[in-house]
Amino acid sequence: MSAVDPEDELVAEPAEGYVVGQKKTVEEYVSLDNNDESLRKWKESLGLTSDATTGSIGEPGDKRKVVILKLELEFRDHPTISVDLSAKSALEALKNKPLVIKEGSRYKVRIRFRVQHEIITGLRYLQLVKRKGIKVDKSDEVCGSYSPNTEQKPYYEKTFLEEEAPSGMLARGTYDMTSKFVDDDNTTHLLFTWQLSIKKSWD
Repeated sequence: MSAVDPEDELVAEPAEGYVVGQKKTVEEYVSLDNNDESLRKWKESLGLTSDATTGSIGEPGDKRKVVILKLELEFRDHPTISVDLSAKSALEALKNKPLVIKEGSRYKVRIRFRVQHEIITGLRYLQLVKRKGIKVDKSDEVCGSYSPNTEQKPYYEKTFLEEEAPSGMLARGTYDMTSKFVDDDNTTHLLFTWQLSIKKSWD
């Protein structure tokens, strides 16, 4: 039996009643009718103003629409573990150097990212956890919709609900993680694998 590709298991579940709208450029969104109160509030929530098209940042030659900059594990009783995701070399290093956390630790996952070139709608963070090839957990976190970043707001951050690391002798060991950032068009903005090692202590 052939192995299942983790990416095939990381598919966002469609939100009930949600319909993907027609994509528009930043300029088109800015010029939409401001007499529509709900539309006006939605544009304000994205920071879409008349100058939204002039202050965006990002390298012109970089065609990525979402650039994932950093992943952090923020603990109650331990310094934050921060992982650079902006460089390909950092992603490669993650595959061979597990992040170590103490069993039973409570933590929150926080991501930092930049949006460039156009508005992103329905961004989500999917995560698949396996141990010895067997799926033990899968999560689907909604990040939201965002306009391109500007010099005044160079990046976005999203912090998810607190989690608790498993504990006990059977829970200790190394877990294989596959993470994926996808939008409501099912466009994958980043897919990477990493390892998490649960130990009895931080040492």
